[in-house]
Amino acid sequence: MPLRNGYSINSGPLDEPEVSEPLIEPLNEPDSAHPQCCSARLNLAILMFFGFSVVYGLRVNLSVAMVAMVNGTDPDPTENTSVVHACPLPPAAQNASEAFQQPDGIPQYHWDSEIQGWLLGAFFFGYLCTQIPGGYLADHYGGSVFLGLGVLGTAVLTLLTPLAASLGPYWLFGLRALEGFGEGVTFPAMMAMWARWAPPLERSRLMTLSGSGASFGAFAALPLTGLICGTLGWPAVFYLCGGGGCLWAVVWFLCVADDPRTHRRISREERDYIIRSIGAQVNSLQTFTQGAGHGWSVPLLSIMMCVPLWAIIVTQMCSNWSYYTLLTSLPTYMNDILHFDLQSNGLLSSLPYLGCLPVSLLSGVAADHLIKRKVCSVTAVRKVFTFSGLMLPAAFLVAVSYAGCDHLLTVTFLTLSTSLGGTSAPGVYINQIDIAPRYAGFLLGITNTFGTIPGVVAPIVTGYFTEDRTLAGWRKVFWVAAGINIAGAVVYTIFGSAKVQPWAMTEEEAAEEEKDGSRSIVE
Repeated sequence: MPLRNGYSINSGPLDEPEVSEPLIEPLNEPDSAHPQCCSARLNLAILMFFGFSVVYGLRVNLSVAMVAMVNGTDPDPTENTSVVHACPLPPAAQNASEAFQQPDGIPQYHWDSEIQGWLLGAFFFGYLCTQIPGGYLADHYGGSVFLGLGVLGTAVLTLLTPLAASLGPYWLFGLRALEGFGEGVTFPAMMAMWARWAPPLERSRLMTLSGSGASFGAFAALPLTGLICGTLGWPAVFYLCGGGGCLWAVVWFLCVADDPRTHRRISREERDYIIRSIGAQVNSLQTFTQGAGHGWSVPLLSIMMCVPLWAIIVTQMCSNWSYYTLLTSLPTYMNDILHFDLQSNGLLSSLPYLGCLPVSLLSGVAADHLIKRKVCSVTAVRKVFTFSGLMLPAAFLVAVSYAGCDHLLTVTFLTLSTSLGGTSAPGVYINQIDIAPRYAGFLLGITNTFGTIPGVVAPIVTGYFTEDRTLAGWRKVFWVAAGINIAGAVVYTIFGSAKVQPWAMTEEEAAEEEKDGSRSIVE
């Protein structure tokens, strides 16, 4: 089958077209590294950082806005009068209405906790659908277009949120599902781009920098949403977030390229360094010349039988359960149990993600340092950071469940739980590019599809447990999340691996691997 650039799936090194100049100029020091400061790859990571900040702002804005959109959580006022609050109301709220007052002309809706749970989970129904096809196409064509269009489409749909809400919860559910459908391609597209851009010894820091934009986006969006809801009204949240996403998309399309060979402003030295370092890792310059892609051929059976891949899938599902539980339901907990006002609710709900940002960035630097210094293997590095990033948050989630009505302890434990979860960023969350660089985007699509299932189920389960808004119900929520985290840590410690899988190698790479193995036996 013919592919782009004149290649076919069965073409070998002898089929390559002649080029007028060498792809890489010879370097005097083969191990020399081009500095990251002001480099094209660092600029790409920073732009991705802000892109995923927008992505998560678009994703979580409804979590806080829901508190302002809903006129009480129970549409029957006769039942509302018999509710016993789990924690005492603050003095200023003793005689206040449960509904947050909005500027004149801003509508509010009577949606019970079950409807709210479905609306908060609606995004992930669409998000599930485009992960795998997005990763597959991004691997083949390059990720820049898919990442840009994913953010742009979600931003445009976000502008329609107030209209959909006015038409009813079914319309809002459908719109949020469409937003998830558009945003589902973003993370697989990121992985596909880093397969072309990230030198192996810089992967952890570059990918954690770009991915940590999600934590920054959650940190910024949650308090800003509360502030905007209290001053301009909740519809302004969606207009401003949608406009910000459209603006970022314009900058993205003007500044990025799928790989270093086609970037207009990259230096020759950096281009050669990236291509040489990635080419050395896959032991085949031809693979990178074809964009590090896989054509249209994918070894599906081998992928389905890959134990390290299933370890990633299970672990991400377990980790995401607690993450999505807090991401979608923490503002509700702050409102229903701790009775924070809307502005304080948004600010305090964002603190865990502020802590996660530096922890994930420092973890990425530490992971690269350990790998570069050969302190331990890549597999050991991934396991250590993943284990700590799941077990420590689980311990603090259990502590939250027994903090009761103590505001300081609750906020502290929640912040520590999510912050320490950032240590898993250079662990399981970038493991796909270790085991199969050529299929990195496709594999991330698979793992993210499974990893999104908790985003669908967790808000619904939380709504079921907390229907009566008691501490006992929320204790179940935190215990379930902690137990699932522990299970994920155990699974990855036993079955995880960072070794390139045989089915992910080209014929030349497999032959070289076999040759190295034979040499080791002889020696």
